[in-house]
Amino acid sequence: MKAVVLLSGGLDSSTVLYQAASDGCELYALSFNYQQRHLRELDSAEAIAGSIGVAEHQVVSFDLRRWGGSALTDDQINLPESRSLDEMAQNIPVTYVPARNTIFLSFALAYAEAIAARRVYIGVNALDYSGYPDCRPDYLRAMQEVFRLGTKQGREGEAIAIIAPLIDLKKTEIIQLGNKLGVPWEKTWSCYAGGDRACGVCDSCRLRVAAFEELQLKDPLPYAEPLPGN
Repeated sequence: MKAVVLLSGGLDSSTVLYQAASDGCELYALSFNYQQRHLRELDSAEAIAGSIGVAEHQVVSFDLRRWGGSALTDDQINLPESRSLDEMAQNIPVTYVPARNTIFLSFALAYAEAIAARRVYIGVNALDYSGYPDCRPDYLRAMQEVFRLGTKQGREGEAIAIIAPLIDLKKTEIIQLGNKLGVPWEKTWSCYAGGDRACGVCDSCRLRVAAFEELQLKDPLPYAEPLPGN
C-alpha cells in the first residue's frame, strides 16, 4: 500500500516515516521548503529518507516569508529561548506558522491522490507543550472530512486516511518508539534557530533535550553549548 509521509527531518516525522515502513507501506516522503528559518532541517529530511529507502522523496518549494506571521518565517520576531516546559504550555507560541499543517496536508492529499496512495502520515502530537492548534485531534478529524469530500477517491468511497501515530504520545514515548523502530537520531534535526549546531535553548531543542534526559539517553545531535547528559 502506498503512503505519503510528511517528513520535516525532525524527531517526530522521522519516527512516523519509520512507523509507516513498519506498517508495510511503500513510502513516498514529502518535505517543504517554505523559506523557514531552519532550512537546515531539509538536509535531515533527505538523510532520513535515504536511510530507509523511500520510493520517492519530493521537496515542494513556496515562500511563506512574504507575509511572515511566525518566528519561523519572520526574522524580526525573536525565537523564544530557555523557557521551562510549564511556560511553553501556557499559550500558543510565536513559532506557530499560520495554517502550516493545512497547507502541508493539502499538498499531501494532492500527491496521494495523484499516485493512488491510500494513506497520509503526519507526525502531529497533541501532548507536545507547544500546543499548536493544527496538531490536535479535532483538527485532524476535520481534515479527514476534507479528504473525504474534496477528492474523487473520497467521493467514490475510498477516502485517503490521515494516520497520526504520535497524536497521543509524550515526547519520551516517541523516542522509545523511534528506538524500537531503529530511527537514526543523529540524522534528525529539531532546532528552530537554523545554525550549523543545534542551539539547545529554543522550545524545540528544550523539548527534545528534556525527553532524552528523562530517559537517561544521550542525544547524538551536536549542540552549540554543552548540555547536561551530552
